[in-house]
Amino acid sequence: MWRAGRGTAIAHGGESTGHAALDALLPDGGWPRRALTELLLPAHGVGEIALLLPTLARMTGASSRVVLVAPPFIPYAPAWQAGGVVLEHLEVVQAEPRDALWAFEQCLRSGACAAVLGWPQTGDARALRRLQVAADSGNCCAFALRDRKHAVNASPAALRLEFLPERDAWQVRKCRGGQVPSQPLRLAH
Repeated sequence: MWRAGRGTAIAHGGESTGHAALDALLPDGGWPRRALTELLLPAHGVGEIALLLPTLARMTGASSRVVLVAPPFIPYAPAWQAGGVVLEHLEVVQAEPRDALWAFEQCLRSGACAAVLGWPQTGDARALRRLQVAADSGNCCAFALRDRKHAVNASPAALRLEFLPERDAWQVRKCRGGQVPSQPLRLAH
């Protein structure tokens, strides 16, 4: 929360994921605010949007802006609407791969977004650190949806979840401020 006349913003708890079992595992009871979360995926369309949809629906329902930067597919508006997302508060930024990280960072830093989802095809630890800092300064939730081959690389993300298709479950790989559960978590689709 930011108050006029005070120099710093204070985060109070996490942003509920909309999945009680996942909220119970996360140290702030949900997605970390003012931080980068990485979703590591074997392919696009494995349930990553379903995982985020309750949060995005709640945010847009509260008239907060959610931005998708360089999504791999054109979002199908009726599906997002059926998931509860208020489309007038959902923005899509089409960016070439070379510009996607810059656009992602600018949206995070703007202070105008509750959440920003990006699909960076490139990005080393330094680039991810810039996204982390931008999410903090812009006071929003940042979600980087990346290929799971990046799971072996160090990351400044506060939270990393990897989808395991063979188990149809999400494995917490990193959780700043909390324990990393040993077992993957299956969530209802």
